[in-house]
Amino acid sequence: MTLTTPTEHPSDPSDPTNPPGHPDDATGATGASRSPWWFGALDGIVAGLLTVGVGTLLASVLVAMGLAGGQPAPVAAVSEAFIDRTPPWLKDFAISTFGTNDKRALLVGTVIVLTLLCAAIGVLTRRRMPVGLLAYAVVGAVGGAAVLSRPGSAPLDVLPVLVGTVLGLWFLRRSALGGLVAPDHLRGDTADDPGRRWLLGGGVGLLAAWAGGFIGGGSSAATASREAVAAAPATTAGSLVVPAGADLRIPGAVPFIVPNDDFYRIDTAIVVPRVDAATWKLKVTGMVEREVEIDWATLQGKEQQEAMITLMCVSNEVGGDLTGNAVWTGWPVRELLAMAGPKAGADMVLQTSVDGWTCGTPLTTLTDDRNALLATRMNGEPLPFEHGFPVRVVVPGLYGYVSATKWVTELKVTTFDADQGYWTPRGWAPLGPVKTESRVDVPKAGASVPAGKVAVAGVAWAQHRGISKVEVQVDDGPWTQARLAVDATVDAWRQWVYEWDATSGSHDLRVRAYDTTGEVQTPYDAPPAPDGATGIHTVTVRVD
Repeated sequence: MTLTTPTEHPSDPSDPTNPPGHPDDATGATGASRSPWWFGALDGIVAGLLTVGVGTLLASVLVAMGLAGGQPAPVAAVSEAFIDRTPPWLKDFAISTFGTNDKRALLVGTVIVLTLLCAAIGVLTRRRMPVGLLAYAVVGAVGGAAVLSRPGSAPLDVLPVLVGTVLGLWFLRRSALGGLVAPDHLRGDTADDPGRRWLLGGGVGLLAAWAGGFIGGGSSAATASREAVAAAPATTAGSLVVPAGADLRIPGAVPFIVPNDDFYRIDTAIVVPRVDAATWKLKVTGMVEREVEIDWATLQGKEQQEAMITLMCVSNEVGGDLTGNAVWTGWPVRELLAMAGPKAGADMVLQTSVDGWTCGTPLTTLTDDRNALLATRMNGEPLPFEHGFPVRVVVPGLYGYVSATKWVTELKVTTFDADQGYWTPRGWAPLGPVKTESRVDVPKAGASVPAGKVAVAGVAWAQHRGISKVEVQVDDGPWTQARLAVDATVDAWRQWVYEWDATSGSHDLRVRAYDTTGEVQTPYDAPPAPDGATGIHTVTVRVD
């Protein structure tokens, strides 16, 4: 008599309790587990690619057809849901580490995590199919919950995740059973062609993802509407001239007007909203005598004005580059609010973006004589999608997190006691006036410069107050006044330059600014949270 173990004993086709292809059969799912573990990992990764690719494609179709209410794309919805729950310290770390590439880094991180998770589920499915499939379904449910958590979401938004998850489950199950298309009586190692399976599934997923990206970023109605705005004459664009001497044109220093492509971008939108100007509307609600709603045609019929305004992100570190100056064209917000008639007791306007982001802006900053605009153009061109096309809010003197709403759709007149903007419950101050700051642009930290005359230059800002003086200190020497560029407006930054007689050795260069009230930039170091960084920008250079 020859003894055999259960795994050595072939299945008996006549045994109804152990038919060929049954999960307990050596040629079924358990048999598949005898393959290298990475077979299951690749199965899971390809299943995830199918889910994401098909989900992205269907989401783009829904958006293109105007059937989506929020953000139906699975990866984007998960990433945006993560941002909503990001603590301030992690946000600061991401921006300080990745700068304006923070969202790209988040997307890459999300994809890596999903890839590892799908790989682990694929391995599990080959060994314990019901458990693995259940785990995959749970991941799909989390994605669906993220989609439904997005502002303005509708029940139909979850369809791409649902279809994608079902397709991924089907792929995982068929892979674990030994093949995609083999009939039951042939299913097993001899019929299983993993290379073909991965190529087919991965190809479908990648093609669907590419098609979804093409549909989402191609010739949409929003793109066509922006092109139409660009082609239309703008009577005010270009009428505002930068005063001679406002740009010192120091080599290596930031230009006085920052080109649109170089302007910093910080927001919470993983996928940039693309709003058709023809369908855009802005309503004023809340504590007003009458609610008002305007559309694009109405806004374009209003008298536009231009203003040079420097914007800044509250996450900007001392010496950081999350600030930029541009010429903005738009209609004063105060005129729209005057049409609505704010009621007594109101002290805040809650701005809302098309993607649900909000900020609380002091009512006085939107109704006084400053150039707070419903901006439609940036440096003479229609707003780039990344900067809020068709309409955004620009308010001089306030950090962006309490003022600069892109893709704005609602202004709710209210109070700070009744409402909060997006970042306030996350630990940031409800008020965000820009602080008096300055930075050294050239020479760069760590640079080597020749001995002799060296131009030390940069920018200083105190929006809506203006800069009156800038001083530079070399090592522990006295503070010496720098030469200021022509003052274009109190709402824009001001360039400065100091002619330094550089001597050999390592030197520390520091800068500080004074605003027009006489207040000097504070030397005390503070992080960005909760209301903006402070301190003296210092660069160390080597003189040859």
